Amino acid sequence: MPETMPNSPTAAAPSVIRERIGPDAKSGHYPAPHRYQLHVSLSCPGGLRVAITHGLLELAERLPMSMLPALPDDERGHAVLRDAYAATVHGFTGPALGPALVDRWTGRLVSNHVPDILADLSLRFHRPGLPELRPRGEEAAIDALTVRCEQDIAEAAQLAGEAGAGEAGERALERLLGTLSELQERLTTGPFLLGRTLTAADVELWVALVQLDTVHRCHLGADAVRRIADHPRLWAYVRRLRAIPAFGDQLRLADIARRHEHCCRGLEAAGAAVQIIDWTAAPNVLTR
Repeated sequence: MPETMPNSPTAAAPSVIRERIGPDAKSGHYPAPHRYQLHVSLSCPGGLRVAITHGLLELAERLPMSMLPALPDDERGHAVLRDAYAATVHGFTGPALGPALVDRWTGRLVSNHVPDILADLSLRFHRPGLPELRPRGEEAAIDALTVRCEQDIAEAAQLAGEAGAGEAGERALERLLGTLSELQERLTTGPFLLGRTLTAADVELWVALVQLDTVHRCHLGADAVRRIADHPRLWAYVRRLRAIPAFGDQLRLADIARRHEHCCRGLEAAGAAVQIIDWTAAPNVLTR
């Protein structure tokens, strides 16, 4: 089930732009209202993470966000982003991909590096009364949980689907299941991964679990999916967060499916028929 490129199997390797938003005007890029524009596609996990963070921080007025289609326009990426990439990267030929943070004053791309964008939104655009997504003293714990989501959920599920019933597939599946059990145990001490407060770690885990059920499940065996589903507290947590508008309102199942169909080169397995969450049902904030 490998995806040969982030958005297109024929696209060239994307350029990575990593400028940062600083605290004040001395930084060059600083958090001035209406200076920046976010461009995200809700079909990809990086774009979904950025969109959820943007919603939790209520940035619609200060930092507008534009929705990209589920797939790029062609092998050169998204047409709407090409000018910003060309203004930033000398001799740029593509692909122009999101998520992308664009400086509207200069027309240049600030960043297309998702971890940097997420950190800058949380640290530079936060206002009192809104969630502290990277609270002081919890940065290391959040970063460690982010790595777990990337390596021990997303990558492990990918490997389990690719390797199938062989030894490598079983090892990957056991790594995935062990991680799910550990994270479920964390939720016995509070409604969120770090206790009583929603943080960036919850955004990471929620998106990883959405991908697990809507994408990776399609390439796993039925028994493997049943074992994944056998973490009731964890999937109840997914339903609870879905009831928060910043999470649930950004979920585009058709777009995720379209991107998966376009990028994936693997065969569908029996797990595709085993439902974990009915994403079409109304979210229930009281589910625990």
